[in-house]
Amino acid sequence: MPLPELSPEQQAVFDAIETTNGHVFVTGRAGTGKSTLLEHLSWNSSKALAICAPTGVAALNVGGQTIHSLFRLPIGVIADQEIDQSAELRKLLAAIETLVVDEVSMVNADLLDAMDRSLRQARQRPHEPFGGAQIVLFGDPWQLAPVPGDEDERAYFADRYRSMWFFDAKVWDEADLTVYELGTIHRQHELEFKQLLTAVRHGTVTADMAHRLNSVGARPAPDDGTITLATTNATVNRINGQQLARLPGRILTARAEVTGDFGNRAFPADDKLELKKGAQVMFLRNDAGGDGRWVNGTVGTVERIDDTVWVDVDGELHEVLPATWERYRYRYSSATKKLQRDVVAEFTQFPLRLAWAVTIHKSQGKSYDQAIIDLGPRSFAPGQTYVALSRITRLEGLYMTRPLRPSDIIVDDAVRRFMSRVTAIPGISA
Repeated sequence: MPLPELSPEQQAVFDAIETTNGHVFVTGRAGTGKSTLLEHLSWNSSKALAICAPTGVAALNVGGQTIHSLFRLPIGVIADQEIDQSAELRKLLAAIETLVVDEVSMVNADLLDAMDRSLRQARQRPHEPFGGAQIVLFGDPWQLAPVPGDEDERAYFADRYRSMWFFDAKVWDEADLTVYELGTIHRQHELEFKQLLTAVRHGTVTADMAHRLNSVGARPAPDDGTITLATTNATVNRINGQQLARLPGRILTARAEVTGDFGNRAFPADDKLELKKGAQVMFLRNDAGGDGRWVNGTVGTVERIDDTVWVDVDGELHEVLPATWERYRYRYSSATKKLQRDVVAEFTQFPLRLAWAVTIHKSQGKSYDQAIIDLGPRSFAPGQTYVALSRITRLEGLYMTRPLRPSDIIVDDAVRRFMSRVTAIPGISA
């Protein structure tokens, strides 16, 4: 499928990455095209580039490898323990010119410092940050935070770091990080809604703004299958299970084909997909045929199930074939003296998920014309409310199971401190 053209600001950031060796953090509000830019960089960079991410699913989504797998690092706090590296791993890390880290907001400071130490060690450049490799980070600290560990890990971070966040890693005492924030929102077009979302993002919601959001959202939710975005898997599974049970007929199950090593069962879709005729589903990938019949996040209704699944999307019936996700591993080729990316596992399944409800976390990157926001008894993570609200393309598409409360809008003070460093995009007026 052809990649979308870059906007002027995306192109300016791409040029900054491609024409310098400086360390770059690309951020931006939901819907500003960070994923588009990363994909363009992946396909068009002239550098020896490797992509990694903190979780298995995030790595699959960007055609990369998990950080722990790429660097062969142990799980948990690494601190100053010795890092063992095979000759093969040293050659691999030495061959990387540019290392891209997606969803970096979920990477803690200790892990980033371990990556720095690993690169210095492998590349035999102990006095250069990241051993002289260029680091390009993608993510949005206003949306996703690193997950705190147990009590001992929390105590370690409290003693050693200003915060758990990647931007407080010790390596930044020696290295410069240029922060570029993409500003053009491609998802929402109403000025009022953009302003409300920005206030939720930054934790600057006034009483009038909260009243506006609540007055719009406090309508009876439609029963036309409008998707619910909820805080927990338990809520999502309950809603999807109840709705599937209400449909007549028997459940048909599609089992995934898994080959190779997927590690920790970090599958990109259900390994056991249960469907019925009439089930509401969400697509988990863009249309592989290149015709744009659906994109990742499109919602439709199952009309028929045989060897394939037929899904109605906005009145048009589409045959959906199983899709294959590939898990990659980077290696250094002695023959070509270059970095190579090999397929080490494959997961084949219909690219569909039941979609009367989805977790706010899994709605990341998706767009909906309308949605029901279920924050449960309370929102419990920084940025969670912003992620939920910003999935919706227009204010009139907002429904809430309860009014928004001040306690639902959680912003980390460390993020406020760091994001005050944002740099204007070169050549783009503010």
